[in-house]
Amino acid sequence: MNYTSLAGELQSLVRGSIRINESMRKHTTWKIGGNADVFLDPSDKGDIRQAVEFARERAVPFTVIGNGSNLLIKDGGIRGLVIKIGRGMANLSVNGNRIRAGAGAMLPELAAVARKNGLGGFEFAAGIPGSLGGAVVMNAGAINGCAADVLVEVEVVNHNNKLVVLKKEELDFAYRTSSLQNQGLICVETLWQGYAKEQWQIERETKEYLAKRKIAQPQGYPNAGSVFKNPQGDHAGRLIEACGCKGLRIGDAEISTKHANWILNLGNATAKDVLDLIDKIKQVVQKRFGVLLHLEVRVLGED
Repeated sequence: MNYTSLAGELQSLVRGSIRINESMRKHTTWKIGGNADVFLDPSDKGDIRQAVEFARERAVPFTVIGNGSNLLIKDGGIRGLVIKIGRGMANLSVNGNRIRAGAGAMLPELAAVARKNGLGGFEFAAGIPGSLGGAVVMNAGAINGCAADVLVEVEVVNHNNKLVVLKKEELDFAYRTSSLQNQGLICVETLWQGYAKEQWQIERETKEYLAKRKIAQPQGYPNAGSVFKNPQGDHAGRLIEACGCKGLRIGDAEISTKHANWILNLGNATAKDVLDLIDKIKQVVQKRFGVLLHLEVRVLGED
């Protein structure tokens, strides 16, 4: 397939920017991954719908990503079209105790807007480097809250390439998951609701939370946060540490010595390095504790 020609055709239909053979290392917090054949940074919902229609008409596979903070892209990259919902769709507006935001806005931005407007409930979002679309899909959260706690509704592009609104109750939220993960819907806009709270109190609690996060979590190397979901009634990090895996290294991928559920890219880690570490962790934890760990991160692309 001639992706140069394909990209040119698509560019004539959308306002966002298009690039060919885009390194996906630039678009994940792990700084790992091969190239995307064609990469689109859409400027609005219309661009997304146009790109989806274009890809379907030409039988081109397409993949939608957010900020890439919970994503491992394999070394062979991603075939077809990658649509990144990012800064072109990052608008935020406040109306009373509600915040409407594009899916490309970031969780810390949402927390900052809420803090500025005296809205509580968003403190958990201050330290999570993810986009709002991705946060809804995986019900992102921290020890003091999660997306499901404050979400009202989302607007998505459905299978018929139409814009529809889904209420929170329709999303089947659970720990680090929602029904959006398996439905193939594209989140484009979000609506959130907080509650009146003194700004000074929000600022104090946010500072305390960020300070605890800094102490507990690794700093300085590219990573994707927690690699595995916590099994019911336990913590993946505790199990991995109990198996003596802290500091285990394959290539430039290392299990953090600070938090065993984090895998760091020490500089030139490949996706294969990370996946080999993941397999090793799963094997030793299951052998010792009889617990099968499940990934929290999403894996895309080809070897």
